[in-house]
Amino acid sequence: MCGIAGIVGAERSEPRLAAMLAAQAHRGPDGTGTFVSAGGRATIGHNRLAIIDLSENGRQPMTRDGRRLIVFNGEIYNYRELARELRPEGGFRTRTDTEVLLAAYEAWGPGCLDRLVGMFAFAIWDEVERTLWAVRDRFGVK
Repeated sequence: MCGIAGIVGAERSEPRLAAMLAAQAHRGPDGTGTFVSAGGRATIGHNRLAIIDLSENGRQPMTRDGRRLIVFNGEIYNYRELARELRPEGGFRTRTDTEVLLAAYEAWGPGCLDRLVGMFAFAIWDEVERTLWAVRDRFGVK
């Protein structure tokens, strides 16, 4: 079970994010990643428990185009079907449901939620719009 953390706005700081990630280190023994937005408005982090794609390609925070970045905990059960439907130009770099989830958001925006089957919590930061979209599954499993 991965761990995600982030701070957006005036209270954000890298040391506070590091403390948050350290407090949940047991949730993700396979690596820790952080992101600080260009303007310093957001700090986002992830503790990884590698399950689907064990390679370094599955590291988070993850981005596909440098504009949007995701941290994700959970499992999207229908990610293979979504990947076939999305078929991005150039294909997917990983075999992760994380990358498929980010591609689904890029293609369908918030409407991607209607297509997700699974248990999840994730946050997507948009570096251009400087917005954060944080979501959890309908039943609050994650």
